[in-house]
Amino acid sequence: MKKLFVAAAMLMAMGTSTLFANEMVASVETVVAVNDFTPIEVKDLPQAVQDTLKKDYEGQTVKEAAVEEVEGVKTYKVVLTDEEGTETTVLFNENGEVK
Repeated sequence: MKKLFVAAAMLMAMGTSTLFANEMVASVETVVAVNDFTPIEVKDLPQAVQDTLKKDYEGQTVKEAAVEEVEGVKTYKVVLTDEEGTETTVLFNENGEVK
């Protein structure tokens, strides 16, 4: 009789946990970051960025340049093309360091 009581209690416990598991709901939030880059002329890039481009990206051509300022910090986006026409986008800080 004791074994029957223990078995019934276990079945009830398993059924209860399954019931509560079905009532759990996960919350999902989607966050989208939107960059607001403003196009600029290549000559308007900081000298440090221009120096890095000449040194580290020799043989590539600047297709376009843009700047974004968030909380006083500027980020420069430069789109480069190589001889095969492959485009590469590189982000720089004001010191010419790749981000």
